[in-house]
Amino acid sequence: MEQNAEKLKRILTYTLIFLLLFSGIFLVRAYFQGHFNSPESLRTYISAFGVFAPLILTAIQAIQVILPVLPGFLGCIVGAGMFGAAGAFWCNYIGISAGSIIAFLLARRYGTGLVQKMVPMEKYQSCVEWVNRKKSYTAVLSLAILLPLAPDDFLCYFSGLTGMSAKRFVWIIVLAKPWCILAYSIFFAYFV
Repeated sequence: MEQNAEKLKRILTYTLIFLLLFSGIFLVRAYFQGHFNSPESLRTYISAFGVFAPLILTAIQAIQVILPVLPGFLGCIVGAGMFGAAGAFWCNYIGISAGSIIAFLLARRYGTGLVQKMVPMEKYQSCVEWVNRKKSYTAVLSLAILLPLAPDDFLCYFSGLTGMSAKRFVWIIVLAKPWCILAYSIFFAYFV
Protein backbone atom coordinates (compact mmCIF):
# COMPACT_ATOMS: atom_id res chain seq x y z
CA MET A 1 0.00 0.00 0.00
CA GLU A 2 2.78 2.44 0.97
CA GLN A 3 4.73 1.46 -2.14
CA ASN A 4 1.76 2.39 -4.38
CA ALA A 5 1.43 5.76 -2.62
CA GLU A 6 5.12 6.49 -3.22
CA LYS A 7 4.81 5.46 -6.87
CA LEU A 8 1.75 7.71 -7.34
CA LYS A 9 3.56 10.59 -5.63
CA ARG A 10 6.56 10.13 -7.95
CA ILE A 11 4.32 10.03 -11.04
CA LEU A 12 2.50 13.19 -9.94
CA THR A 13 5.81 14.94 -9.25
CA TYR A 14 7.20 14.09 -12.69
CA THR A 15 3.93 15.08 -14.35
CA LEU A 16 3.97 18.43 -12.56
CA ILE A 17 7.61 19.02 -13.51
CA PHE A 18 6.84 18.19 -17.15
CA LEU A 19 3.82 20.52 -17.21
CA LEU A 20 5.81 23.32 -15.60
CA LEU A 21 8.69 22.91 -18.05
CA PHE A 22 6.36 22.76 -21.05
CA SER A 23 4.37 25.77 -19.87
CA GLY A 24 7.53 27.63 -18.94
CA ILE A 25 9.05 27.08 -22.38
CA PHE A 26 5.76 28.13 -23.98
CA LEU A 27 5.63 31.36 -21.99
CA VAL A 28 9.33 32.18 -22.26
CA ARG A 29 9.00 31.86 -26.02
CA ALA A 30 5.98 34.20 -25.98
CA TYR A 31 7.91 36.59 -23.74
CA PHE A 32 10.86 36.79 -26.15
CA GLN A 33 8.46 37.26 -29.06
CA GLY A 34 7.21 40.42 -27.32
CA HIS A 35 3.75 39.21 -26.29
CA PHE A 36 4.20 40.50 -22.74
CA ASN A 37 5.43 43.99 -23.62
CA SER A 38 2.07 45.73 -23.21
CA PRO A 39 -1.57 45.01 -22.41
CA GLU A 40 -2.37 45.26 -26.14
CA SER A 41 0.26 42.71 -27.21
CA LEU A 42 -0.80 40.29 -24.46
CA ARG A 43 -4.48 40.76 -25.36
CA THR A 44 -3.71 39.98 -29.01
CA TYR A 45 -1.70 36.92 -28.01
CA ILE A 46 -4.39 35.53 -25.70
CA SER A 47 -7.20 36.31 -28.18
CA ALA A 48 -5.48 34.14 -30.78
CA PHE A 49 -6.40 31.08 -28.69
CA GLY A 50 -10.14 31.63 -29.25
CA VAL A 51 -12.35 29.67 -26.88
CA PHE A 52 -9.24 28.58 -24.97
CA ALA A 53 -8.28 32.19 -24.17
CA PRO A 54 -9.53 31.99 -20.54
CA LEU A 55 -7.44 28.85 -19.98
CA ILE A 56 -4.37 30.53 -21.47
CA LEU A 57 -4.80 33.56 -19.20
CA THR A 58 -5.24 31.25 -16.20
CA ALA A 59 -2.04 29.36 -17.13
CA ILE A 60 -0.13 32.61 -17.66
CA GLN A 61 -1.22 33.86 -14.23
CA ALA A 62 -0.15 30.59 -12.59
CA ILE A 63 3.24 30.60 -14.26
CA GLN A 64 3.90 34.29 -13.57
CA VAL A 65 3.90 33.36 -9.87
CA ILE A 66 6.18 30.36 -10.40
CA LEU A 67 8.55 32.28 -12.70
CA PRO A 68 8.46 35.73 -11.11
CA VAL A 69 9.81 37.56 -14.13
CA LEU A 70 6.45 38.17 -15.77
CA PRO A 71 4.36 41.09 -14.52
CA GLY A 72 1.20 39.73 -12.84
CA PHE A 73 -0.77 42.96 -13.05
CA LEU A 74 -0.61 42.73 -16.84
CA GLY A 75 -2.78 39.61 -16.77
CA CYS A 76 -5.24 41.36 -14.47
CA ILE A 77 -5.55 44.30 -16.87
CA VAL A 78 -5.92 42.10 -19.94
CA GLY A 79 -8.35 39.72 -18.26
CA ALA A 80 -10.63 42.56 -17.21
CA GLY A 81 -10.62 43.98 -20.72
CA MET A 82 -11.29 40.64 -22.38
CA PHE A 83 -13.60 38.85 -19.98
CA GLY A 84 -15.09 41.58 -17.77
CA ALA A 85 -14.71 41.80 -14.00
CA ALA A 86 -16.21 38.38 -13.21
CA GLY A 87 -14.36 36.45 -15.92
CA ALA A 88 -11.09 38.17 -15.11
CA PHE A 89 -11.57 37.47 -11.42
CA TRP A 90 -11.98 33.72 -11.93
CA CYS A 91 -9.11 33.36 -14.42
CA ASN A 92 -6.77 35.40 -12.23
CA TYR A 93 -7.87 33.89 -8.91
CA ILE A 94 -7.56 30.29 -10.09
CA GLY A 95 -4.27 30.91 -11.89
CA ILE A 96 -2.58 32.98 -9.18
CA SER A 97 -3.79 30.65 -6.40
CA ALA A 98 -2.56 27.56 -8.27
CA GLY A 99 0.79 29.22 -8.98
CA SER A 100 1.13 30.30 -5.33
CA ILE A 101 0.50 26.77 -4.07
CA ILE A 102 2.90 25.27 -6.62
CA ALA A 103 5.61 27.80 -5.63
CA PHE A 104 5.12 26.86 -1.97
CA LEU A 105 5.34 23.13 -2.75
CA LEU A 106 8.41 23.58 -4.98
CA ALA A 107 10.18 25.46 -2.18
CA ARG A 108 9.14 22.81 0.32
CA ARG A 109 10.43 20.03 -1.94
CA TYR A 110 13.64 21.61 -3.26
CA GLY A 111 14.58 23.92 -0.40
CA THR A 112 16.72 26.98 0.00
CA GLY A 113 18.79 26.44 -3.16
CA LEU A 114 15.74 26.79 -5.39
CA VAL A 115 14.36 29.77 -3.49
CA GLN A 116 17.66 31.61 -3.68
CA LYS A 117 17.63 31.09 -7.47
CA MET A 118 14.05 32.36 -7.78
CA VAL A 119 14.37 35.29 -5.41
CA PRO A 120 17.15 37.89 -5.65
CA MET A 121 19.63 37.43 -2.79
CA GLU A 122 19.02 40.85 -1.22
CA LYS A 123 15.26 40.19 -1.26
CA TYR A 124 15.85 36.73 0.22
CA GLN A 125 17.99 38.13 3.04
CA SER A 126 15.48 40.88 3.80
CA CYS A 127 12.68 38.27 3.96
CA VAL A 128 14.70 36.12 6.38
CA GLU A 129 15.40 39.12 8.62
CA TRP A 130 11.79 40.30 8.40
CA VAL A 131 10.35 36.88 9.35
CA ASN A 132 12.82 36.53 12.21
CA ARG A 133 11.54 39.81 13.68
CA LYS A 134 7.85 38.80 13.47
CA LYS A 135 6.07 36.87 16.21
CA SER A 136 3.36 35.45 13.96
CA TYR A 137 4.45 34.76 10.42
CA THR A 138 0.99 33.33 9.66
CA ALA A 139 -0.73 36.64 10.49
CA VAL A 140 1.86 38.64 8.55
CA LEU A 141 1.59 36.34 5.52
CA SER A 142 -2.22 36.52 5.61
CA LEU A 143 -2.13 40.30 5.65
CA ALA A 144 0.48 40.47 2.88
CA ILE A 145 -1.54 38.12 0.65
CA LEU A 146 -4.69 40.16 1.33
CA LEU A 147 -3.17 43.53 0.45
CA PRO A 148 -2.27 44.72 -3.05
CA LEU A 149 1.34 45.33 -4.06
CA ALA A 150 2.83 42.93 -1.49
CA PRO A 151 5.66 40.70 -2.79
CA ASP A 152 3.33 37.68 -2.97
CA ASP A 153 5.43 35.56 -5.33
CA PHE A 154 8.47 35.80 -3.10
CA LEU A 155 6.42 35.13 0.03
CA CYS A 156 4.94 31.97 -1.50
CA TYR A 157 8.40 30.57 -2.14
CA PHE A 158 9.70 31.76 1.18
CA SER A 159 6.74 30.26 3.07
CA GLY A 160 7.68 26.85 1.70
CA LEU A 161 10.90 27.08 3.72
CA THR A 162 9.12 27.80 6.99
CA GLY A 163 7.47 25.30 9.30
CA MET A 164 4.02 26.31 8.03
CA SER A 165 1.91 23.36 6.96
CA ALA A 166 0.78 23.11 3.35
CA LYS A 167 -2.82 22.98 4.54
CA ARG A 168 -2.49 26.28 6.42
CA PHE A 169 -0.79 27.92 3.44
CA VAL A 170 -3.54 26.76 1.06
CA TRP A 171 -6.21 28.17 3.41
CA ILE A 172 -4.41 31.52 3.56
CA ILE A 173 -4.25 31.68 -0.24
CA VAL A 174 -7.85 30.56 -0.75
CA LEU A 175 -9.29 32.96 1.84
CA ALA A 176 -7.05 36.03 1.52
CA LYS A 177 -6.13 36.12 -2.17
CA PRO A 178 -9.56 36.70 -3.75
CA TRP A 179 -10.11 40.15 -2.24
CA CYS A 180 -7.14 41.82 -3.86
CA ILE A 181 -7.83 40.10 -7.19
CA LEU A 182 -11.50 41.12 -7.01
CA ALA A 183 -10.50 44.73 -6.40
CA TYR A 184 -8.08 44.63 -9.36
CA SER A 185 -10.70 42.99 -11.60
CA ILE A 186 -13.37 45.58 -10.80
CA PHE A 187 -10.94 48.48 -11.07
CA PHE A 188 -9.47 47.40 -14.42
CA ALA A 189 -12.89 46.42 -15.87
CA TYR A 190 -14.68 49.64 -14.98
CA PHE A 191 -12.11 52.38 -14.46
CA VAL A 192 -9.28 51.71 -16.93
